[in-house]
Amino acid sequence: MEQYKTKTFSHLTLIAIDAALHAGEILRQGFGTHFSISHKEGRHNLVTEYDRLSETNIIEFLAQNVPGSCFLAEESGHVGADSEILWIIDPLDGTVNFAHQVPIFSVSIALELKKELFCGVVYQPITHELFIAEKGKGAFLNGHPISVSKTNTIKEAMISTGFPYNLHENPFHCIEHFVDILRAGIPIRRLGSAAIDLAYTAAGRVDGFFEVGLAPWDCAAGYLLIQEAKGKVTGWDKTPFSYHSKTPILGSNGLIHDALHEILNRSKL
Repeated sequence: MEQYKTKTFSHLTLIAIDAALHAGEILRQGFGTHFSISHKEGRHNLVTEYDRLSETNIIEFLAQNVPGSCFLAEESGHVGADSEILWIIDPLDGTVNFAHQVPIFSVSIALELKKELFCGVVYQPITHELFIAEKGKGAFLNGHPISVSKTNTIKEAMISTGFPYNLHENPFHCIEHFVDILRAGIPIRRLGSAAIDLAYTAAGRVDGFFEVGLAPWDCAAGYLLIQEAKGKVTGWDKTPFSYHSKTPILGSNGLIHDALHEILNRSKL
């Protein structure tokens, strides 16, 4: 925690960092152990006792340190009276990976202050990688500034994506769009955590990301990370993207955004 105070983050961002680190330690200790798993609506839409334990820990910590907060969290939904301080929380993004002992998952916490994103934190507890963004202050990984890649041609790009739990219904023709990207010869990575995909785009590890149907807790923190890393986030049709909308998202370094948009619109939305 101390190493991030030198970055002149606000008190609220420091609290978000602390909450993510505490929750990440819970997940790290639980990873690879025996735990209960249940199913939510949707094929392979799992929830473990660690999703709930992490979420409870985050909400209790934030409520104690930021009185008057309300919460929008994956497992609990909306918690608390409406407030200008809204924490958007995914306590374990990548539950399927976690349940199958694949070490790619994260904690994602974003703060919406007076209806605008103020800060976002994505923490990978296995790799100890902490991605932080605060509005107007840039994006950081473990205290060091990050920025999107400089790849300026789609032929040299690497893209990440994810699939919805109702993939068999092919929402927004997402299968056809995926095939269109493959046919363009673009390498695609499917990591299993949208928050990590977005953070990696912000850090320049991948050049872009696309997916359909993300919930606010999946993408709010990552959305701000890309913005603060000087990237671009829109809908697939290049209209403004709302992280509350659950509509298709396209994030990139900005340089290949138009080319990705063109490919993603070859098949009918």
